[in-house]
Amino acid sequence: MRFRPVSRPLIGLFIIALAGWGVLRAQRPFRQYRAAEYADFPLPDDYRQPAEWTRARLHYNPVPVVHFYRASPLQWTVDYPRSDRHLLAGMRRLTRIDTRSVEQIVDADSGVDGDENDIFNWPSLYAVEVGHWNLSDKEAAKLREFLLRGGFLMVDDFHGQEEWGNFVAGMEKIFPDRKIVDLDNKDPLFHVIYDLDDKYQVPGLQYLYSGSKSEYGGFDAHWRGVYDDHGRVMVAICHNMDLGDAWEHSDNPAYPEKFAALAYRIAVNYWTYDLTH
Repeated sequence: MRFRPVSRPLIGLFIIALAGWGVLRAQRPFRQYRAAEYADFPLPDDYRQPAEWTRARLHYNPVPVVHFYRASPLQWTVDYPRSDRHLLAGMRRLTRIDTRSVEQIVDADSGVDGDENDIFNWPSLYAVEVGHWNLSDKEAAKLREFLLRGGFLMVDDFHGQEEWGNFVAGMEKIFPDRKIVDLDNKDPLFHVIYDLDDKYQVPGLQYLYSGSKSEYGGFDAHWRGVYDDHGRVMVAICHNMDLGDAWEHSDNPAYPEKFAALAYRIAVNYWTYDLTH
């Protein structure tokens, strides 16, 4: 019997499939972690189902004291996992991205799971309450490598000048030679799917009780970022807002729909931008 020669396109598809299999094999398996707010949040039925994309959440150690109170070692878990899973369900509903139903926790060092290179398996990274983060030199170096290799970091839910100052101290460790800048409304980040010219401050759940959008004196929302050498936003900074709460409470009838709707549009733009730039 004569065998037909294998076409080059088929060989190419085989190589791509083999590479994808290797990446999936290298990724650490999903597991849940102790959280500040949720003790037994139910898992989606399909949480074991593999997918092409999920969003990772950064584990970090906090500074000891901010705003005259002692930070929790679980500061990095604020809104987790309810916010994460609502967001991922939204990405499934609003895009055609093959999205996993559960998040992934990663560490810039090896503290959370013992693999200091796991961060490179999850190019879309989110960090919450970064006004409390306390990065070591090793963690900063790893995040710098992650970002310069094409990774993307979105930070959210920190407020006022004290938290801003602590966040900037961490960023100066990561990029001592790069500036944080205000993002222009014309930046592709705000137009990749939705046109987000008319952005507004998205408050946390505390808005329902206080009537104030601001926390700790953070009255004005700031949309900032750090660019790489090719004009790509590597770090997207959402200061004086709480998108995490908006995703978390998007199924709460008391939480205003206009805030949740904007939070999801921002997420769709940011994560799609990461996958296309």
